[in-house]
Amino acid sequence: MQHPTLRHSNHEMFESLRRWTGQGLLKEPLPVEATVAAMAAADVGVGLSAAWYGPQGPLISNDEVASFVSQSDGLLRGVAGADLTRPVQAVRELRRAVEELDFVALRVVPWLWELPPTDRLYYPLYAACVDLGIPFCTQVGHTGPLRPSETGRPIPYIDQVALDFPELTIVCGHIGYPWTTEMIAVADKHANVCIDTSAYTARRYPRELVAYMRGRGRRKVLFGTNYPMITPAQALEDLGDLGLDEEATELFLSGNARRVFKL
Repeated sequence: MQHPTLRHSNHEMFESLRRWTGQGLLKEPLPVEATVAAMAAADVGVGLSAAWYGPQGPLISNDEVASFVSQSDGLLRGVAGADLTRPVQAVRELRRAVEELDFVALRVVPWLWELPPTDRLYYPLYAACVDLGIPFCTQVGHTGPLRPSETGRPIPYIDQVALDFPELTIVCGHIGYPWTTEMIAVADKHANVCIDTSAYTARRYPRELVAYMRGRGRRKVLFGTNYPMITPAQALEDLGDLGLDEEATELFLSGNARRVFKL
């Protein structure tokens, strides 16, 4: 999820998302209290609030995320962003975010940079994530925003990164559709690759993902929302129709995230 800034929510590249969801431009910054209330309405105890860094600068900076976290009564934890074009500075900033701001992960959105996860500019950050003991979060699948989708392919990109960094935990957000079967295959192949369901409501999960969650993938899939595009209540609305048993439900909603992010 992300608690947004105006420059994030109102960016022109999200026009397609605003059209799909019926959400208009924000006129005032969204108060942290509104995000906390949306989480409480769905009994969400922890939200991972991500920074957003792109080639033109931060749409949500690490320091802004830290401010949101400080106002959240302990419900938000920070996920860092980084400027790929300045790899040494990016590693230093990641270390600051983890060691001083208590962030729990790094997130980079490949389509925002139009650089696949195998690009050399990512690799110092992968090594830093392993050293810091934090996951790398990214996006897989097609892009809702009006940007190219190629960088979201699980094969070859996530597969290759997992081969190059077997100690790196990789959380692949947005399921991977229309390459969901590829994403499941990569998660099966690599012990430290997981999938999160952000940007999808439960009724839109692909059938092959639901079958995976019921069986061998129950420890591989994490609940997500992509808030504020989708609220937790909206994302959970049809959870009961998935046919998950008690263990699979607990792992999906809580257990897997607590393990992966050390919450």
